[in-house]
Amino acid sequence: MKRDLKTLLTAQRETAATAPYPTLAIRRERLARLALMTRRHQRAIIQAIQADFGQRSEVEIRLAEISSVLHAIRHARLHLWHWMRPQAATMPWRLWPARARISPQPLGVVGVMSAWNYPWCLALMPTVDALAAGNTVLLKPSEQAPHTSALLAKLVPQYFTDDEFVVIEGGEDVAAAFSALPFDHLVFTGSNRVGRLIAAAAATNLTPVTLELGGKSPALVACDADMESAAEAIVFGKGFNNGQTCLAPDYVLVEASRLEALIKALERAIRQQRPTAKEATGHVSEHFATRSERLIEQARDQGCRVIDHGSHAPALVIDPHQGLPLMQEEIFGRALPIISVQHHKDALRFINARPAPLVLYAFTHDQGLQQLLREGTRSGALVFNETLLHHAVPSLPFGGVGESGMGAYHGRHGFERFSHMRGMFYQAKRANSRWLRPPYRRWLLKLLRLG
Repeated sequence: MKRDLKTLLTAQRETAATAPYPTLAIRRERLARLALMTRRHQRAIIQAIQADFGQRSEVEIRLAEISSVLHAIRHARLHLWHWMRPQAATMPWRLWPARARISPQPLGVVGVMSAWNYPWCLALMPTVDALAAGNTVLLKPSEQAPHTSALLAKLVPQYFTDDEFVVIEGGEDVAAAFSALPFDHLVFTGSNRVGRLIAAAAATNLTPVTLELGGKSPALVACDADMESAAEAIVFGKGFNNGQTCLAPDYVLVEASRLEALIKALERAIRQQRPTAKEATGHVSEHFATRSERLIEQARDQGCRVIDHGSHAPALVIDPHQGLPLMQEEIFGRALPIISVQHHKDALRFINARPAPLVLYAFTHDQGLQQLLREGTRSGALVFNETLLHHAVPSLPFGGVGESGMGAYHGRHGFERFSHMRGMFYQAKRANSRWLRPPYRRWLLKLLRLG
């Protein structure tokens, strides 16, 4: 397999060397093929994902897996002509009349290692940006979602040549060999633990990486928040894909005086949005299902108050002990800790005492508190009075900071992430730069002292 990987990488490198700067028409046509593949095989995509999870809502698949990819492609094809244009750069007056430009240049070959929780979307969203930037792509989908991975491996060769876009299936041994290849850029979506291994493997080749690692994303419910609206948004974000979302609210912070009001609002929202198991999502393996339930049972065994409406809905864990696994690990399941604090400043201290999350949700319309959150916290994204929906905005960067990841993509941010922003300097025919060269004149020193 290592030899095959190297052969595929060599073929794509030769393509990149032969056509180092694909035209706008070529890039748009590649994106059009990707859209056609997704649109034409929607039923097969839905069936493959449902087979991987055992059960998953068709609406959620269409929302999170199919529509998100098609929307990203439409956005890229519409704006690509503008992204590709060299940008003017300001020139110091001493260097006039020279000009400067910044020109985006394809990196070459981009490797993508995607996660199992959104097996179609997380495989193709970075691929969209990489193709838009003029690169070729090697994709290693997650072996935890074998049906979707097999579908990708089957469909991609029908729409792309191996020297444009190719899918590599395999387990951990293939993933290890894949991450050790000398890509021009490597994208990984997954856990923090595996992300460290990927970064270490890529460092051997000085391969730049984009790591999307998730983490424990908090939701702060301030004293001025509308409890019903906040609860509906939190239950939506936690219930979507049964909590198996890197952007899901991992825990909720609320002032103690409003704790019971929030709990009642959350219960109403759960009964409204998740009344039965009909729209619930399963797990890709028994391991993940067992882990999700174990986190809840451990909290119950430690005397925590647990409000559970069934395995198809979020389970509220009230004021859990900080030493419990569900407060130490990314939950990635249906458990939802609710933590009471005395004041929103205590909530900010709680958040800032932990690694920077992928997203911070805050339910408040208080402009002073919003400013305090903007300036006094760190997170990949900051979202007010909603959950998850910021991911559907293609003009916003998607990415973490610190332990929640590095680098961002989506839209123009992805185009630039997978491009080398090449600086260019154009000297004028009648240049004045001669006076900057030796032998240096006294008046030059006086001029430089003036700044």
